[in-house]
Amino acid sequence: MKKYTFDHVYTTGRIIHENELFQHYHDPELKIRYDSNFIQFKRLPSLDEFINTEAWLRQFHLNLDQHFVKFYFPDDEKPSEEILDYLNKQGYEQGVLELYAIEPKDFPEVQQQEKVKIKTVDQSNLETFQIMHFKQSVLFSKEFAEAETEMIETQFKQQHIEQVLAYYDDLPVGYVTIIIGDDWVEIDDLLVEVTHQRKGIGGLLQRYVMDNYSDKTVILVADQDDTAREMYQRQHYQCIGIQYEVQKVYAN
Repeated sequence: MKKYTFDHVYTTGRIIHENELFQHYHDPELKIRYDSNFIQFKRLPSLDEFINTEAWLRQFHLNLDQHFVKFYFPDDEKPSEEILDYLNKQGYEQGVLELYAIEPKDFPEVQQQEKVKIKTVDQSNLETFQIMHFKQSVLFSKEFAEAETEMIETQFKQQHIEQVLAYYDDLPVGYVTIIIGDDWVEIDDLLVEVTHQRKGIGGLLQRYVMDNYSDKTVILVADQDDTAREMYQRQHYQCIGIQYEVQKVYAN
């Protein structure tokens, strides 16, 4: 298997500034989205370097009415204890992401179900896809949900993205977004509604990816604290990297 890293993971943000220490990603259309507006460190910073970068990003975001900062550290490298102590004192949210990969031939067989239908999103069910996302996103805020709705419509028009819905007895109950790379695809934003979990629907959504992109490696990102990672491990995904992420949201 080719070596895949977090550089292969999709983000709507684009690099607008880069130096020897970091890359600055920004999306002017999705300013409210943390995962689209962040600093990616190219090497581990010293505490002074982190504090200076933090102040720089904070000011950049303030000028655009963005009241948060987010940072990703280099793959497979843990921030120093000095930085972790600073992050704790400053009230940062901290997490560890895991990058998983699998060859489609290694994914276990999934029992087909007559009641479950997997359908590609087209013009006839795009609104359904957007509504399902809205119900999840609005739990964070209405503004965020509205931004996500616009993002979905933009992605619908892009050739390297496929959106998929799962139906149970003709009721939409799950979805996944597939990001298509040269020799890999990323499973992004896989979700099955709570009322229809443990019915194999998540597995069937993944099976769709494996069958339709059998010539590509499949990757996905899971939170180290998320129980979903245990499912991926049972399904033969291999953890190929970790990444520390931190963010802080300020009062307006």
